[in-house]
Amino acid sequence: MNNLILGRYFPGNSWIHHLDPRSKLIACIYFIIVLFLANNWQTYALLWLFTLLVMYLSGLSFRTYLIGVRPLLWLILFTVFLQVLFTSGGTVYFEWGPITITEFGLTNGVFIFCRFVMIIFVSTVLTLSTKPIDLTDGINYLLRPLRALKIPVDEFSLMLSISLRFVPTLLDETQKVMDAQRARGTVFGDGSLVQQMKKLVPILLPLFVSSLNRAEELANVMEVRGYQSGKMRSTFRQLKWKGQDTICLLLMVVLTIGLAILRAPGGLH
Repeated sequence: MNNLILGRYFPGNSWIHHLDPRSKLIACIYFIIVLFLANNWQTYALLWLFTLLVMYLSGLSFRTYLIGVRPLLWLILFTVFLQVLFTSGGTVYFEWGPITITEFGLTNGVFIFCRFVMIIFVSTVLTLSTKPIDLTDGINYLLRPLRALKIPVDEFSLMLSISLRFVPTLLDETQKVMDAQRARGTVFGDGSLVQQMKKLVPILLPLFVSSLNRAEELANVMEVRGYQSGKMRSTFRQLKWKGQDTICLLLMVVLTIGLAILRAPGGLH
């Protein structure tokens, strides 16, 4: 559980840390979209150079990002495995019954792997370099136009803020419960699937109870402080758009132009 860094904030003084959360949110979402423009080795090489540059500008070690992607590695590899098996075309390298491994399948598998890892890396840069409360303010600002559709943007932002705030706390509590079970002789990962699922019960029940207690305490605190749903509220923290935020978005435009130039017509997806 200590390997999961979702929702955690790493204080720093890097260029990425000083960006406005709105520019980081826009850039992250835009990157995920333009990622699907890549369809050959040249475009993926450009995307990797951009991703590594962003990771370097964040001022955090590359090992931190590897720790973040490690818990999802098996899910990524399983998706790649399915992509390799069910994509046909090009030279056939292996064939056994319904299982066929082809040139296009392997290439697509590598591309899918790169997409997943780059999305995780860039999303990790966003969460590690932005305070959860600042991230919530940025989302709240970007969703303001939805108020015209009577969508409760403030409530949505509040729920997101609470979720991001307590994800690290919940992970830390999970680790403590697991350590307590290990001290009582429980060995996780051994035995059949049913036995392993039974070992999770002593973990889930304390977490469920503590989550309910924390939710009730939080609701009481919000009520005491006068929070009322649907009421307009003033904001103590003011977001300021700076020149470096404009540069951030211009870099995304340059990346898009580069992908459009290197993109192969009718290439693999």
